[in-house]
Amino acid sequence: MEIYLMQHGQAFSEEADPERSLTPEGECQIDKSGRALRKMGVVFDLIVTSPKKRARQTSEIVAKHLSYPADDIKITEALQPKSAAHDATAFLKAYEGKKSVLVAGHLPSLGEIASALLAEGVSVPIHFEMGGVCRIDADLLQAGSGELIWYLVPDQLNLMAR
Repeated sequence: MEIYLMQHGQAFSEEADPERSLTPEGECQIDKSGRALRKMGVVFDLIVTSPKKRARQTSEIVAKHLSYPADDIKITEALQPKSAAHDATAFLKAYEGKKSVLVAGHLPSLGEIASALLAEGVSVPIHFEMGGVCRIDADLLQAGSGELIWYLVPDQLNLMAR
């Protein structure tokens, strides 16, 4: 399975917007990331997201660029910011037949998911940026079974989106 981990775009502070929607800058960045993924020929069999508004908006913008039906996006509590990596991988196991999955979420959980897939019993620090995308291939959804294929930061995705 190709697992694409994407941190949501820049969001308003909780004081400015209790739902923490994407800012205009955050929407613009995710738009560019979605265009870059389309240019790369990425296609998703499944998009899953945290129930938080900023992550849902992120997944919807990317889905639009990749002609993925927004109504088919799966929302799961397993992708909350402080959810355990095991919760996310357990959720994904129900979709093991899928070839390519986008996971739109938050820190620190995205870093923990990546670390769990890449190494067993050791923490692998991966620096996620808002709107960046990491691809990990894992035939088995278990600790240490993944291989880091690439990680693109927003600046790289912006260049590709042009």
